[in-house]
Amino acid sequence: MNWRKSSYSGGGEGNTCVEIASLPAHVAIRDSKAPARAVLSVPAASFAAFIESVKRGSQSAE
Repeated sequence: MNWRKSSYSGGGEGNTCVEIASLPAHVAIRDSKAPARAVLSVPAASFAAFIESVKRGSQSAE
């Protein structure tokens, strides 16, 4: 899997965030501080809806 970190990652090596990997029908999510531990997988459409909701929420807070 090709894992990506957010551009908002903090810390010395950007390891205080979650990472995501796109799969054909799902998005995999893991803790960047413990990448060998459990991975959460959600349907891609649900993840996209979640991200859009977060974006709308942050825009209304500005």
